[in-house]
Amino acid sequence: MSEPLRIALVAEGVTDYEVIYAAVSAMLGDRTFLLQLLQPEESVAFTDAGAVGRLGGGWEGVYHWAQSLRDRAGKLSDDAAIFAGHDLFIMHLDADVAGQDPASSQTRRYPELKGALPCEEKCPPPSATTDRLRKVMLNWLGELTLPINAVLCTPSRSMEAWVVPICCPEDKDAAKANWECRANPENRLGQQPNAKRFKKRQSDYQARRAQLTAGWAALANRLSEAGRFRREFVTAAGAIPT
Repeated sequence: MSEPLRIALVAEGVTDYEVIYAAVSAMLGDRTFLLQLLQPEESVAFTDAGAVGRLGGGWEGVYHWAQSLRDRAGKLSDDAAIFAGHDLFIMHLDADVAGQDPASSQTRRYPELKGALPCEEKCPPPSATTDRLRKVMLNWLGELTLPINAVLCTPSRSMEAWVVPICCPEDKDAAKANWECRANPENRLGQQPNAKRFKKRQSDYQARRAQLTAGWAALANRLSEAGRFRREFVTAAGAIPT
């Protein structure tokens, strides 16, 4: 029997973990895998509702995790600790992060990110923004190009742009041509009929894993960033011996 594919994930939150888990399950089919959440810290995030660990959650948590990587190893491809225990690495950021201006934030300022963020471009196409955001992510990881065993996941504009079309198939807004350019797609979750409404929380997303897995292929055929994630993940996973 082949060993499970061991995948490390750095994401904004635990609901993102659930969607990525479902997508990976669809893409790997019968191939077994283990998906470990490095950020937010799995030991905290999966046991404490709303907990995000010492580095925080959201894009800031991802950024702080990448800073700790740079301090520890210099760059992702030189991090022996990660790749000693994992075959693949996935880093996730929602594309709405490209609209952040952390250098001039009134709450927490990150002057070192001036010139990197914001990097949002006009949508469509979604790739105008996600291409720029991916360069920012590469810089955070200390890389000029993406290592063969690493994959970036950048839903436009948020992960709910993938969730709503699958879990709310009758939603007319999600069926529109430029759905990936709609701001705040997560708002559609609370605008469904009462019987089909659910919240952006891990338990609700986990309960829909099978639905998300079943709907992934059609979504990746339709939405450009889902399709890009599928192409890059399948290529990276295919290079790992079974």
